[in-house]
Amino acid sequence: MKIGIIGAGQLSRMLALSAIYMGFEFVFYDQKQTKSITNLGDFMNGSYSDLESLAHFANTCDVITFENENIPYESIEFLESLKPVYPNSKSLKYTQDKMLEKKLFDKLAIPTPSYQIINTVSDAVQFAKKYGYPFLIKKRKNGYDGKGLTKVNTEDQLLTISDDVFCESICEQYVKFDREISIIAVNTMSGERRYYDICENSHKEGILIKTSNKPEDSNFSKAKEYIDLVIDDLGYVGCISFEFFQKGNLLLANEIAPRVHNSGHWTIEGAFTSQFENHIRAIAGLPLGNTASRGNATMFNIIGEMVDMNEALNKDLSYFHDYKKESMPGRKLGHITMLE
Repeated sequence: MKIGIIGAGQLSRMLALSAIYMGFEFVFYDQKQTKSITNLGDFMNGSYSDLESLAHFANTCDVITFENENIPYESIEFLESLKPVYPNSKSLKYTQDKMLEKKLFDKLAIPTPSYQIINTVSDAVQFAKKYGYPFLIKKRKNGYDGKGLTKVNTEDQLLTISDDVFCESICEQYVKFDREISIIAVNTMSGERRYYDICENSHKEGILIKTSNKPEDSNFSKAKEYIDLVIDDLGYVGCISFEFFQKGNLLLANEIAPRVHNSGHWTIEGAFTSQFENHIRAIAGLPLGNTASRGNATMFNIIGEMVDMNEALNKDLSYFHDYKKESMPGRKLGHITMLE
């Protein structure tokens, strides 16, 4: 079976590496070729909106998936008319637009921080009058790793913000949370479903820097309930991540990622079957692998500048991953996983 992946970054790399040993072949489609996927499969160059190129791509593979949610969902709708695509276009539509994502939470009665759709500074001023400072302004689309996110601490700051920040955005109440946690689930076409341990996540400037699995976390049942509601509503197939703010006994929905996720990279060595392999199994119609952890694991992202491999591996049960990307401030270049 040949699997088509839209994207050519580290997630595509790790998806391919997880399944080549099972005999799968890969073709990657992106706007430019990267070293991350060199020697892992064929590559096709094209725009995410070029339907002719996408059709040619679809003709080369048996099933299609994607590594990020910044692809026009209309393009995924088009591809669905040609080949099986997982996750489906509905899942992408509702997770790439923060307004639709929030409305999905409301529909499913999943608690989430108070929010308001905005387009002007006047809209944001009204939100501040109702909920106070600080609050967040988030672009509805194309936000990731802190991009498209502005924290507003005072009215004076608010009035200095550029008009384009408000256009097609939402205001969201700032939550002084106790922890940021996430859960990853994987679901098949036949409805087989498995879950990985809750992860506790640490961010700096909007970028994940560290995550640790928590095998006995008391929030597992509630997080599982919420992610089940989302999977069932969207008809979701593949791996999906759901991030929450924990405040006391309350879980507040932050965002969904319709793909394998950075907070699950520890599963490569720390679980019996990684999120990457299970995503491939799910979209290929295979039984899922065991998602149980092998114990406690902590993953550290390598951001901006590559570290020395000797130093990274100087402890037993340490594992080093290089994404073959050029150094750049804020860019994820690799990760290190340490098992206990």
